[in-house]
Amino acid sequence: MKQTIESALAEGVKKRELWAWAMFDFANSAYTTVVITAVYNAYFVATVAERAPHATLAWTLALSLSYALIMLSAPAIGRYADRRHAKKKLLLIITVINVLATLALAYTGPGTVALALGLIVLSNFAFGTGENLCAAFLPELAKADSLGRVSGWGWSLGYLGGLFSLGLCLVFIGWAQARGWTAAEFVPGCMVITAVSFALGTLPTFLLLRERGHSSRAPGPTVSTWAHLRQSLQQLRGLPDLFRLLLAIVSYQAGIQTVIVLAAVFAQEALGFGTQQTIAMLFVVNITAALGAFVFGFLQDRLGHRACLSGSLVLWIIAIAVLALAEGTTAFWIAANLAGLALGAAQSAGRALVGFLSPYAQRAEFFGLWGLAVKLGSIIGPLSYGLTEYLSGNNHRIAMAMTAVFFVIGLGILAGLNADRGRRLVHTV
Repeated sequence: MKQTIESALAEGVKKRELWAWAMFDFANSAYTTVVITAVYNAYFVATVAERAPHATLAWTLALSLSYALIMLSAPAIGRYADRRHAKKKLLLIITVINVLATLALAYTGPGTVALALGLIVLSNFAFGTGENLCAAFLPELAKADSLGRVSGWGWSLGYLGGLFSLGLCLVFIGWAQARGWTAAEFVPGCMVITAVSFALGTLPTFLLLRERGHSSRAPGPTVSTWAHLRQSLQQLRGLPDLFRLLLAIVSYQAGIQTVIVLAAVFAQEALGFGTQQTIAMLFVVNITAALGAFVFGFLQDRLGHRACLSGSLVLWIIAIAVLALAEGTTAFWIAANLAGLALGAAQSAGRALVGFLSPYAQRAEFFGLWGLAVKLGSIIGPLSYGLTEYLSGNNHRIAMAMTAVFFVIGLGILAGLNADRGRRLVHTV
């Protein structure tokens, strides 16, 4: 493994930097796993919003607003980070924001809907912005022919971070329930555990990861966020394969983000899972997701970026079909673990392929566009689920079945992508 790691790294990059970079994936997984995926989402619907008919829709609207804010700001933040070599500084700022907003979620409870939604918008905006900035380090750390492996290492360590935070919460909830505590009493404790895990996990990133880059430090003319976005999108005319990839990402991420933010809600509201049972299920799913990211990372560099990404989408379609038809816990567990494998594979492959098709000197800017595509999908998917569930009389099965459409569309868009051609065109932009 020593030779494998060293041969994958770009010139001048040390193994400790790769570990420090991957530790951010480890750390931020505490937030997305506990708050967005496993605990707080279901807690919001059942306890904070007290199962109001519009509870799921309100949750998806808050997430959609946070993703819209990320979309508007990502190109400008990415360009600023490139010009000022400020990725690490900005990453620190948004990490502090996320940690403080997550701690504040501990003070929400029954009836505090407005406060809870406001904190979710703020914390998720910080999480998504940090995800973009962290991803922009990838082309600096890995060789072009090793992006898949290195991205997979980061994602797999990230899922282990989700396991770590989920495990701590599972132990705490078991202890609390043994003493007769209700969700309104033990979920705030989970928010504290999550915030502390996130903060401590990022320390290696800020202590060991170097800021690199060859772009000018000159600030250049001041232009608006919309002007930054227009300039970035105009450059995609010369990179048609990257543009096609970003369109595919919008579609399949709509499906992925729907499952991420609503799986626990589906499990509790459609199948009657309890909090402990839901966390245990997601604990196992994180293991399969880490496995998927790690294995597909190696396969991607050997078999091709597009082939592995397309294969992961086929897995997603199968998983959603089984999930929507699940009547008992066995079928749900099968679907959940298939989704876990597909999740790790798709997330790792998509990020690596963006790095493969992006100009080196503008990596943060184009990863900002990647973030824009992910967040646009994150608006479309969960919001579609929330509206479908609301209009169908709170039928979560119909809403989940509709999610498969996003993966089918994404698969069709990817069919015309040529990664080798896209890589050659990078040098002409």
